[in-house]
Amino acid sequence: RPVPFSFPQTFDKILIANRGEIACRVIKTCKKMGIKTVAVHSDVDSSAVHVKMADEAVCVGPAPTNKSYLNMDAIMNAIKQTGAQAVHPGYGFLSENKQFAKRLAAEGVSFIGPDTHAIQAMGDKIESKLIAKAAKVNTIPGFDGVVKDAEEAVKIAGEIGYPVMIKASAGGGGKGMRIAWNDEETREGFRFSSQEAASSFGDDRLLIEKFIDNPRHIEIQVLADKHGNALWLNERECSIQRRNQKVVEEAPSTFLDPDTRRAMGEQAVSLAKAVKYSSAGTVEFLVDSKKNFYFLEMNTRLQVEHPITECITGLDLVQQMIRIAMGYKLQHKQSDIPINGWAIESRVYAEDPYKSFGLPSIGRLSQYQEPLDLRNVRVDSGIEEGSDISIYYDPMISKLVTYGKTREEALKKMEEALDNYVIRGVTHNIPLLREIIVHPRFVSGDISTKFLPEVYPDGFKGHMLTAGERRELLATAAALYVAVEIDGEKVEVSGEWNLASALLPLTINGKHRTLQVYKHAYVYSFIGVLKVAEGQEICVIEAMKMQNSMTAAKAAKVKSVHCKAGDTVGEGDLLVELE
Repeated sequence: RPVPFSFPQTFDKILIANRGEIACRVIKTCKKMGIKTVAVHSDVDSSAVHVKMADEAVCVGPAPTNKSYLNMDAIMNAIKQTGAQAVHPGYGFLSENKQFAKRLAAEGVSFIGPDTHAIQAMGDKIESKLIAKAAKVNTIPGFDGVVKDAEEAVKIAGEIGYPVMIKASAGGGGKGMRIAWNDEETREGFRFSSQEAASSFGDDRLLIEKFIDNPRHIEIQVLADKHGNALWLNERECSIQRRNQKVVEEAPSTFLDPDTRRAMGEQAVSLAKAVKYSSAGTVEFLVDSKKNFYFLEMNTRLQVEHPITECITGLDLVQQMIRIAMGYKLQHKQSDIPINGWAIESRVYAEDPYKSFGLPSIGRLSQYQEPLDLRNVRVDSGIEEGSDISIYYDPMISKLVTYGKTREEALKKMEEALDNYVIRGVTHNIPLLREIIVHPRFVSGDISTKFLPEVYPDGFKGHMLTAGERRELLATAAALYVAVEIDGEKVEVSGEWNLASALLPLTINGKHRTLQVYKHAYVYSFIGVLKVAEGQEICVIEAMKMQNSMTAAKAAKVKSVHCKAGDTVGEGDLLVELE
């Protein structure tokens, strides 16, 4: 019989210095461990989900992040006010800020993360690369120092050999990065990168290294305690990106064989030990087509995509971080760490995927329904129906995670979960996510960081319905009223017709499909495609106290919506695009 698990004594109360889904994620584990929680929030987040979930909540300032979630003084006051013994920083905000960790240590408050030395060493790209080299970690050929000016950049680039990557030493999130293929692009890249680095990080130092063309982005999760023990918890494949930000991740990777996986894991652990790392951390690598791998950077915090590692290993990484911060030794040996099944994560954003693969969309979630009635589906979110997606914070709605015994099973479940996810009131990227996971190149594992621009060179245009899918959609719409034949072929549609529901589960010619039914009876979302019928009212414009209805001249797909209720529009403004 399994021995019932009891949590050892850790902290009585933890303050979570973050917001949104990651704050909710940390609170869930704290509740499981019997630890009281304190949420911090800006004034616009006063009724946010993480605030409602926590035992206590403290307002730390107005909406702008520099006045609230980055406001160290206000957060330190909240710690004193509530008597919190430890702080979990989540990711982003103050999670990799050594000054914050120092201030906590000075007050005798535990930082649930590594010590300041590791944050400092791994936070500086120049220093981290030197440490990695010394720890026998594979590094990208490049210049191990700060580049003084554009002319020195050209000289170094010539010695390394084009193409080169010019990037901010203190950078992250794709800021302050430029690829140069010749001397002129190097001069220009140096100028733009230093300006971006100064404005984003207050540090304009740059370094130059060889640009690995068409690589995969594969990272290793590590876990280390304060007693010199460290483990690698397998890899995450994070190559599907736009603007150097991840969109879809999976664990394990289709590309790694056991020997390469072990070599990457052992180098990641070697680096963690070199900086006396303790807590959860991630070592990112670029991997070329010949399975050569090169150290990119180490993130000294919990990573956004940690749930897929939890799915295949069975470990709760937040729980492990809390135990380590309390001083406990790791509970597991390297041989205990399994790869059980396959997990995939889709980052669901309030973004318009038809513009640069995703430009932020703001608004209120008028209807919101997560696909949690499906088995092996996990949704990490920090919003609910009625929540506002504001201009002040990251537009992530949730992380949708599916799990299966095989990759095929996990992908099929992701397809079903995306079809059953109801999000209304903001534009979202589910059409793009759904296209990615069924694309033949993705399904076969033929991916790199260039996947999106290569597959959609003219930008994402939405799903092109096949003749069969078009018949299915038309038949479904018609079947709400009368059985029909389409293009001379009979299409059988059956299911429970409930137009009060946002979802319509149907069987079409023996195949299971889920349609989303919008408020107006003839608007449907099918395989991520939004359609309107001929004569359908698209919007109403009020002018001179007169209501003017705009209708669709013919049945068409909604390409994009450029306005929202209450907007003031002018003559010639583009409101809705149909195709």
